[in-house]
Amino acid sequence: MNRSAAVQDVFMLFGDSITQGGWEPDMNSFGQRLSHVYARRLDVLNRGYSGYNTEWGRFVLQQCIDPAEVPGAPQIRVLAIWFGANDACIKPSPQHVPLPRFIENIKRMISLGRVPANSNRKETRIILISPPPVNTIVRKADLESRSPPMKLDREFDITRAYADAVRDVAKGEGVAFVDVWSRIWEAAGQNESALQKFLVDGLHLNAEGYNIMYDELIGVIAREYPEIHYDNIPYTFPAWKDINWTNPESSFKAEIV
Repeated sequence: MNRSAAVQDVFMLFGDSITQGGWEPDMNSFGQRLSHVYARRLDVLNRGYSGYNTEWGRFVLQQCIDPAEVPGAPQIRVLAIWFGANDACIKPSPQHVPLPRFIENIKRMISLGRVPANSNRKETRIILISPPPVNTIVRKADLESRSPPMKLDREFDITRAYADAVRDVAKGEGVAFVDVWSRIWEAAGQNESALQKFLVDGLHLNAEGYNIMYDELIGVIAREYPEIHYDNIPYTFPAWKDINWTNPESSFKAEIV
């Protein structure tokens, strides 16, 4: 049987609008940068769903991960899960997910991503990412400017509690953790007003915010999962100078199963 046309394994980014925005034009966003450094090594997939929380996202993840072991099919080598910004909405927002349920959902997603012990699939490296801090001053002004005006739907300390929960789940489950909340809060000098340097609207990251996230993500991969750092993954197909120019077919036979 010929191998599927999708010959590269996958680096999947799964989350809400902050993940979805990872390819936003003119943002120098982290998804674009990951796609560049992992080119010819892993296919970086954007599975971000604007407005989603973990209660809805867990059903999507079930369909994003195919449990069938199809010979030659691409496998998820890295699964980065980035939720919390919407779960932390305060009632009566329909996006609100109680903190205990949020924790349960994140654990469920980790379970879905893990490869069964008796499987022939390669191990999936799982990374949890905390939501960034929210600038309630700017967020409040943005919502009140809409037609009709809306009330503030997030609180600073509540979002921090969800970020802390992501860290605790990562530690308890033995998976890597990217602390976006702390890194951006520190970069803002622990001043809520200064967060706007890293946020578009009090909630979503701008280019500077994504730069912090990307650097932290790559640093965590280098420390925790060096085997899936882009410098340590060979090209799926050989560099042009390594091809047998007189008999090129011989250079590609290893890629056919």
